[in-house]
Amino acid sequence: MKLYGTKKSRSFRCVWAAEEAGIDYEYIEVALGSTESNGSQTDHYKKLNFQGKVPTFCNHGVTLTESGAIVNYLAKLKPEKNLIPADDTPARAHYDQLAFFVLSDLEQALWTNGKHRFAIPKQYRIADILPTTHWEFEKSQKALARLIGEHPVEFALGKHFTMADILIAHTLNWAESFNFDVLPGFLDYKNRLYSRPACIAAMEKIGI
Repeated sequence: MKLYGTKKSRSFRCVWAAEEAGIDYEYIEVALGSTESNGSQTDHYKKLNFQGKVPTFCNHGVTLTESGAIVNYLAKLKPEKNLIPADDTPARAHYDQLAFFVLSDLEQALWTNGKHRFAIPKQYRIADILPTTHWEFEKSQKALARLIGEHPVEFALGKHFTMADILIAHTLNWAESFNFDVLPGFLDYKNRLYSRPACIAAMEKIGI
């Protein structure tokens, strides 16, 4: 089982998820944009991930390149850990809603901000959009507060930790690193989750 990634990317969600699940895996650091032997633009890597992005997860013929799909797959490998609710249950419906909200709404303002500051070629960057991304994230936080509460005292789905907590906490940490205003209750929630042993092990694994 191999997980390809790089520091300060969505790869961290997947490494954290693997640590929470207690799965034996090999983490392989990828140099984004590079054509060197460990680069994301090599022919070898593009056979795994044709977009030349991270993360990429490989396990016995299964190759996944979306962080949300990877964390769910890892959770299902270890059902005894209860990291994802069972299919066809109300809890799973709420889990899916939260996961899709993070991927389609909460993180989008952050990715737009990053793209227009450094990720895409300079000629395509639009500086005027940056203030809008802060407004968008503030709006998304208000929606998140309606979904999990502005001061989550336990976890996103109540009393049990799930992969949804990884998706949310990682996105809030991303926002903090980009100097976005994060609600105090969400900061407390994020900091509590980042103190989990599996999260600490994941940070050590990828060197952050």
